[in-house]
Amino acid sequence: MKLSVVILNYNVRYFLELCLQSVEAALVSIPSEIIVIDNNSKDGSCEMVKEKFPSVVLIENNSNVGFSKANNQAVQVAKGEYVCILNPDTVVAEDTFESILNFADQQTNLGIIGCRLIDGSGKYLPESKRNIPYVNSAIKKILGNSKAYYANQIKEFDAAKVEILVGAFMVLKRSLYNSLEGFDEDYFMYGEDIDISFKSLKKGYDNYYFGQTSVIHYKGESTRRNVVYLKRFYGAMQIFYKKHFKSNVLFDLSIFLGIKLMILFKPLKQQQSDITYNPVLVSTKPNDQLVEKLNPKILTSINETIPNSDIILDASSLTFKSIIHQMQASKTNQSIFKIQPKNCSYILGSNSADSIGDVIQF
Repeated sequence: MKLSVVILNYNVRYFLELCLQSVEAALVSIPSEIIVIDNNSKDGSCEMVKEKFPSVVLIENNSNVGFSKANNQAVQVAKGEYVCILNPDTVVAEDTFESILNFADQQTNLGIIGCRLIDGSGKYLPESKRNIPYVNSAIKKILGNSKAYYANQIKEFDAAKVEILVGAFMVLKRSLYNSLEGFDEDYFMYGEDIDISFKSLKKGYDNYYFGQTSVIHYKGESTRRNVVYLKRFYGAMQIFYKKHFKSNVLFDLSIFLGIKLMILFKPLKQQQSDITYNPVLVSTKPNDQLVEKLNPKILTSINETIPNSDIILDASSLTFKSIIHQMQASKTNQSIFKIQPKNCSYILGSNSADSIGDVIQF
């Protein structure tokens, strides 16, 4: 078996369904398996997987054991030569895994591979490629200057060696995952991706950013940005530094002050836009209930820019690759996007990296 896709889920039932639809479409020609491990969701996620995706290997935990422990648990039963760690609030293109694996097979000292991530509005997520968070860059990041934190020396669409990748999408050989002892379970959530990337580098492997394929990551949906988020994220940075670098009083003090300042001043609620968005449905077979609810302008395809529109992309009519392409192409046209999964009576999306995301049922 070539690939095992591991998806950790926690109470994002609708986004998980869309994710699984895209993953299945991307694995048609690859000997593979999909493993969903659920951390005791209460939103019907497991029932949905059993009903709609019977071929998926489902592991149901009776408590929320965190990101690291759950992924390690799933990889223990994986059979693929490669493992993809994938967030449930992602959408992959039909050729994403094929492109990544072709690139991986050409490398002689392969560590971990990540790809180009975009948010729910089509904007590039700079954390797709990062530098090692040494004291100086980590302190600057906490204070709001992330230039040195992200690997800006690598262009968005390039393929190049990089130091740190993001846990929303990681591909590596299962043998390497095991030799690295997987994700460090001292991290409950956040920081474990930095840690495993750094462990790969310390063992002498080359990590890669592969910008030639793009994946939607509804960042903020599986990870709500609130006070708990801030404390866990910056707490994870403290763990990372203590594990891999000498103790530094200035760094510890900066982390502490950074948490307090972020809690006081970082906006945690989605900002409301003054723009009025007109609904546009792109579909060859529009759903009658959706049309009745939203009364959208209906197009069979998009061949022009459509500013100030809430563009609903029907996955029953469009490929996931074309959906991703459309979101990227229109990212500067003041449009927002939602996706209607195949044969589903809801649409979903989020308008930025910080928004929680919308699920609209009809």
